[in-house]
Amino acid sequence: MEGVVIQASAILTHAEGTGRQFVVTTGSGHHLIVDDAVGATGAKPIELVAAALAGCTAFDVINILRKKRQRVTGYEVLVEADQPSDPPQVFTKVRIRHIVIGVNVDAEAVESAIHLSETKYCSVGAMVQKTASFETTFEVIPADVAEVVAAGVQGQ
Repeated sequence: MEGVVIQASAILTHAEGTGRQFVVTTGSGHHLIVDDAVGATGAKPIELVAAALAGCTAFDVINILRKKRQRVTGYEVLVEADQPSDPPQVFTKVRIRHIVIGVNVDAEAVESAIHLSETKYCSVGAMVQKTASFETTFEVIPADVAEVVAAGVQGQ
């Protein structure tokens, strides 16, 4: 079975000193800075794993919900992960929260889309699940309720 090759590079920005800031370039040509907690000029690499998981499952879920003709007007995925204090500090437990806003969005459709993402489509999730258990929750908020809440926040 042939697959796709994913490429990335990391170049140290300052060779002298103790800093660990790198400019990372993805195979698709995007650039970002990674750093440690001391330098704090970019995301820590492990934070990018959490961000990749959020993005991966979000791509899957919104795509599936659109195919199911759900009228989604807003969507957010929150990821929180536990790590041990000793290396390797892999994720051991991951909490994923999906917040879907829309018009007459079917909760069963959301649940099904999340399940498909976690069991079939999300490659980042498949890798993270090798070391971590997942606890997934979701909330469906009617668009009219979200608008009232947003208007109340803006009026304060």
